[in-house]
Amino acid sequence: MKAQRIHLVRHGEVFNPDGVLYGRLPNFGLSDKGRRMAQLAADDLQAREVPAVRLVVSPLQRTRESAEPIAEALGLEPIIDDRVVEPWNSFEGQRMRGRDSTLLKPRSWPLLTRPWLPSWGEPFTEVRDRMRDSLLEHALAAKSDPRTIDETDPYAAADVIVVSHQLPIWMVHRAVTHQPLAHNPSKRRCSLSSITVLEYHPATGFTEAGYREPAASELASATDQGAV
Repeated sequence: MKAQRIHLVRHGEVFNPDGVLYGRLPNFGLSDKGRRMAQLAADDLQAREVPAVRLVVSPLQRTRESAEPIAEALGLEPIIDDRVVEPWNSFEGQRMRGRDSTLLKPRSWPLLTRPWLPSWGEPFTEVRDRMRDSLLEHALAAKSDPRTIDETDPYAAADVIVVSHQLPIWMVHRAVTHQPLAHNPSKRRCSLSSITVLEYHPATGFTEAGYREPAASELASATDQGAV
């Protein structure tokens, strides 16, 4: 029996000439490179003939644009879900690197006192919980979709693709691999347009099945502000 899979796709490179932490701010769309990265992710999903029946997308511009080539390649209508959005962050709109980094300014230091929560933004536990709720809901909805190919094995053709952000995807990874949610942000394995693959079964829940970087050829020259 082929397991039902959830494909967590991160967005591509964002056009961000001022180098700020964009978070949930509006009007931060993909760069030209980011669009190429998004297309590479779509090409990877199509080449592997991923049997997806649902395409779930964060409401932010960069994720909606990253979902466009996937929707076209697989013939899916995007479903906007606020639960897979970037976490809120007190540093939005500020530079996090270089000589003028907000991290070097004393007024920012109180926000850094409890990195295990974290004290500067949405708690890791809340990000984990909303992502889990979303993935479970869409996994269950997909298995009963009338487009399921194999009626004798509804999980075999009921995959879900979720286009989201680095930290939410990383929280899912930490949770399903039974690791503490607190972590070093510089150690995240979730590159631009990467695909983290989960398997789902009602008896065992979610497990991690793989990780792919279809846009690896573009990563060396990409700018990735990510999240703190």
